[in-house]
Amino acid sequence: MEMKRFSAAAFVSAALLFSAAAAMACTPMGVGAKASADGSVMVSHTCDGWYDNRIKIIPGGDHKKGEMVDIYNVMCVDTRPNKPLRKVGQIPQVAHTYTYFQIGYPFMNDQQLMMGEFTWSGRDELASTEGLMYIENLEALGLARAKTAREAIKVMGALAEKYGYADGGETLIIGDPKECWVFEICGGGLWNKDSGNPGAHWAAKRLPDDEVFVGANRSRLGVIDLNDTENTMHSTDITKLPEAMGWWKQGEPFDFSTIFNPEPYGYPYYAARREWRALNLVAPSQKFPVLAKWEMYPFSVKPDKKLSVKDIMDVYSDHLEGTDYDLTKGLAAGPFGCPSRWQTPKDVRPEGRKGDDWERPIALFRCSYSFVSQSRADMPDAVGGVLWFGEDSPDTTVYVPIYCGVTSVPKAWSETKRHVFDRDSAWWAFNLVNNWATIRWDAIYPEIRAKKASYEDKFFADQKTIEAHAVELYKKDPQKAVEYLTAYTNKAMNEVNDGWWNFAFELIGKYCDGGVMQPDGSQKTPGYPTEWLKAVDFGGMTERDLKATNSK
Repeated sequence: MEMKRFSAAAFVSAALLFSAAAAMACTPMGVGAKASADGSVMVSHTCDGWYDNRIKIIPGGDHKKGEMVDIYNVMCVDTRPNKPLRKVGQIPQVAHTYTYFQIGYPFMNDQQLMMGEFTWSGRDELASTEGLMYIENLEALGLARAKTAREAIKVMGALAEKYGYADGGETLIIGDPKECWVFEICGGGLWNKDSGNPGAHWAAKRLPDDEVFVGANRSRLGVIDLNDTENTMHSTDITKLPEAMGWWKQGEPFDFSTIFNPEPYGYPYYAARREWRALNLVAPSQKFPVLAKWEMYPFSVKPDKKLSVKDIMDVYSDHLEGTDYDLTKGLAAGPFGCPSRWQTPKDVRPEGRKGDDWERPIALFRCSYSFVSQSRADMPDAVGGVLWFGEDSPDTTVYVPIYCGVTSVPKAWSETKRHVFDRDSAWWAFNLVNNWATIRWDAIYPEIRAKKASYEDKFFADQKTIEAHAVELYKKDPQKAVEYLTAYTNKAMNEVNDGWWNFAFELIGKYCDGGVMQPDGSQKTPGYPTEWLKAVDFGGMTERDLKATNSK
């Protein structure tokens, strides 16, 4: 085909579009109902990078015939002043929509439908700049128009095929009260609305109920059974282009990942290291080996024990502690064991190491937000769906419960300025604490973890009581249950916002100028660890000059 003769330069504009929307570091997970401690289907996501962290509730309702929906690119970075939204078209509205929660990557609706996301970009040949849809458009439309994971996949797949998909390769973990699915999508190639070809290639695979999925910036579907209509879905003519391009032959297993994402981006362990770590944390008995980006872990695994929400939160706080790759150890961690590694441009990397990078942990300082959701079949939707949401980095955030039936969230969580310090924003409180921790991680981080637990432990302890009362209210009057949960959610979010700002200023006052302020007003100056002083040759210049002076 002609497409084979296109150089990478021919797709520069598409690559720019891909990079604008790509969440180039996310680590989502999915947990089946029989793999969770309470029978809930869980979806989780870390949105790593500068993405829109504002929670906006988009009301559903009935719509008149002829109504249209505006399509904007690129919604996920709407807090960046230098990346304004672009209206690219319209599509017809449907008769009824559900209320959903808009954020960088829309994540929940009032039917307990949940979505987590990660990017893998894929082949240049699949770029399709004439398409209307980015992944966040599909998520928003899927959440607005679908009640279950299966319905959402069909809605999103049909929209992408009809209107064209202009984004890079993406994965969504989609959960409802009964099922969890993994949906992957990439462009249709040189597509336009008159081509007669589908505007996207996509496939989805159901997660076994007793297993766990983890993905991190490379396609993870692997081989799909095109004949298994119960546990697999896929786009129209999904084999046509791969066969024409020589990416696949009749009779071979249809490996979605190697066909559409043969060369994952990043250094060789950028995605694989996070998958390796998460899998070994949830199923340590299986002793998963270290693999590079060209090798694949199982699509899903059985955890050693049934997982709770807190278990997933703990995975998201990981810095590879206790492994050969522990980011709290070594000279790069500084004197106080800080796991943060700032992004390092290639032009300043040493010769012979231009393609290498820092180890990539699951917990990342430049995260915009993260969440762990629960969808539960034994409760009314307004009560059964709860998303535990945290602003900024997952290791230093506080996860607050947001029930899917709520009708509002506080202004501090729905509005923010990200390009300037914003005292009215919850995100900035968490970002400030995370940044301040880097000056003395060994002392400050344990304080953060204790403070974090003081909020989360209470939320977990109160959860059954809150939900039991909400269910009783729902039986009498569903609206009363919604009002009750909205008031509870807002109260929790306000308490965390106010408390974390106070905590931030406490840390600033306590840890400054290399000292630690004591309650009585005295200040301790602990200095540096002896081993680190030896490693950096503490006093070396003085000893050199003394020797030179004494030798005269």
